[in-house]
Amino acid sequence: MYIESKYTDYMIETFGKLVAIPSPTGYTRRAAEWIASELRRFDFEPVITNRGNVLCRVGGDGDGILLSSHFDTLGGMVRSVKPDGRLRIARLGGPALGSYEAENCTVMTRGGREIPDTFQMNEPSSHVAGAKLSDTKRTLEEMQVVLDIVTSSADETKAAGVETGDIVAFDPRFRVSGDDYIKSRYIDDKMGCSVLLALAKLISERAPLLPRTLWLMFTCHEEVGTGAASGLPDGCTEMIAVDMGCVGDDLACTEREVSICVLDGGGPYDYGLVSALKDVCVRDDIPHALDVYPFYGSDADAAVGAGYHLRHACIGPGVYASHGYERTHRRGIEATLRLVAGYVLG
Repeated sequence: MYIESKYTDYMIETFGKLVAIPSPTGYTRRAAEWIASELRRFDFEPVITNRGNVLCRVGGDGDGILLSSHFDTLGGMVRSVKPDGRLRIARLGGPALGSYEAENCTVMTRGGREIPDTFQMNEPSSHVAGAKLSDTKRTLEEMQVVLDIVTSSADETKAAGVETGDIVAFDPRFRVSGDDYIKSRYIDDKMGCSVLLALAKLISERAPLLPRTLWLMFTCHEEVGTGAASGLPDGCTEMIAVDMGCVGDDLACTEREVSICVLDGGGPYDYGLVSALKDVCVRDDIPHALDVYPFYGSDADAAVGAGYHLRHACIGPGVYASHGYERTHRRGIEATLRLVAGYVLG
């Protein structure tokens, strides 16, 4: 299926807008409302569910297919305020802490204040720590959030509105670089959301005849494993999680392809559906790879694990350095859109 370059441009622009909205797991309402407003722009009628997911029926009749992506991201939560006024945090999801060292971040207080800060080692100066700085493991016990407000005690920090349970959102640092590479935190999975929004835009503009009922679902708890474990629409027989493909040692995918996962930490994906997706790639000359992700789970896994009787699959553009400062490529996201469009539109 031919996809005009304007849809790839739209995915990159949309990703830039969506990744600028802080949405660590548990703090996702703003991102949900933005996604819903974008779908309404295309004359669809999305709903934000009781759980906080965005669910949208795009059209078609008969048995349904569900495409999902997730807009919650990795992040942190204030665990405690230390005696010197700095913060100890807990993980939201599984950020690779070494990658987050010295990253700018923001504490989102329950009172509505947004306080800029930096995530650092407890002693980040090499002129003070010496060799210990290089030798110390990057763990939550050895790292802290340093607030960009004047504070030297727990009482002063608490008086500024900071308390246990406040969200810590890390800067995404989005940019398009070099030969169409896209670098940012949270390509997993705000790029998947951008792919599904581009598909909605394409369907709105082309008004194709959909051979099956098509649902789009954007979830808000995937990074903690429960994104699509509830609230799926009735009548769906297939689910494809549009997430990210892994790039790394012993894997075939690069950032310039769409990856089709055959096996992850939740077990094998549906053999027939994986084969059908590969057949679309061969038919439409879409750059692709089939890969095993040993330390991975998706919304499709969560749905099947929760008892939904679905054929399931997981695809996504190749992403380098997942859960760190990630990188993908224009060709990879284009290939992903071509695959989902080619499969659901025929």
